[in-house]
Amino acid sequence: MEVVNNPHDKFFKQVLGDRKTAKDFLTNYLPQDLLSIIELDSLEIQKDTFIDEELREQLSDILYTVKIKGKEGYIYFLFEHKSYPYQTIALQLLKYMVNIWDQKATKENKSTLPPVIPLLLYHGKEKWQHKHNLSSLHNLSSLIEGIEDLPDNIKRYIPDYEYVFYDFSSYSAEDIRGGVELQIFISLLHSIFKEEDEFLATLARSMQALEELGRGQRATDYLETLIRYIFNAREDLSYADVHGAVKKVSPKGGEMLMTIAEKLRNEGREIGKQEGKQEGKQEGKQEGKEKVALQMLFEDEPVEKIARYTGLTRDRIEELRRQS
Repeated sequence: MEVVNNPHDKFFKQVLGDRKTAKDFLTNYLPQDLLSIIELDSLEIQKDTFIDEELREQLSDILYTVKIKGKEGYIYFLFEHKSYPYQTIALQLLKYMVNIWDQKATKENKSTLPPVIPLLLYHGKEKWQHKHNLSSLHNLSSLIEGIEDLPDNIKRYIPDYEYVFYDFSSYSAEDIRGGVELQIFISLLHSIFKEEDEFLATLARSMQALEELGRGQRATDYLETLIRYIFNAREDLSYADVHGAVKKVSPKGGEMLMTIAEKLRNEGREIGKQEGKQEGKQEGKQEGKEKVALQMLFEDEPVEKIARYTGLTRDRIEELRRQS
């Protein structure tokens, strides 16, 4: 699977890119009517990603092959993180689904198209307000002017589909199911934007659960990915905050955390040496932010909100508005 230097992406793919944990997730959270026709023992992880390069700071994806009533099918999992709720995410998802079908038709010379079941995992701070289908966009006059007033014999030519939606921020502790790695993943998604005390309490419980994985390399790698994700998502927390919460309930976890912290400090020193080589990458990130800003301008989002989500200045956003 392609490596993307994004802690959100790595956390998502380390957990749900593991076949056993992916089966665990689908068993516990896929709608029952789908679960009844999918042969989970046939599940396999694919190495393809279908996300545009400039959007990989906001989106991650995993594609699974699976038998559906004995025939070839796919489950496409999109993870929306570190950004605002896209009003047009259903359109974005459709684009990736078409890319999957196009690959089947052109590169593999398939004469029939397999079903693709789209799943969306949302991980933003704001509450998701949008419906979970493509047709909900038809009332956006900026997308298709006046579609709500069109007669039915015109509407039938407009495609539609639904996607399965997950937002674990609204779950209670009792709602979270699955094995150790999956429960830790969902618990942290649930609490990552909560108040500091609540989040650190969840982290402490997660560290206790993590001890079930033992001291092997798998547990160490998982914890390192988890810590990188936390410090990326929670800039208000210090190493001392996290270490203090962890060592109270898990001395073993505290020791592992110290080892990881030293590794991160060494990486920081190395990054400092290489700063001159990062200018090109920073320019790429700037372009990505500006593309997100243009999307938000297209959706008539206020300038203050665009500035908050992208980090761009108001002047630069207004300049992009004039250029678009």
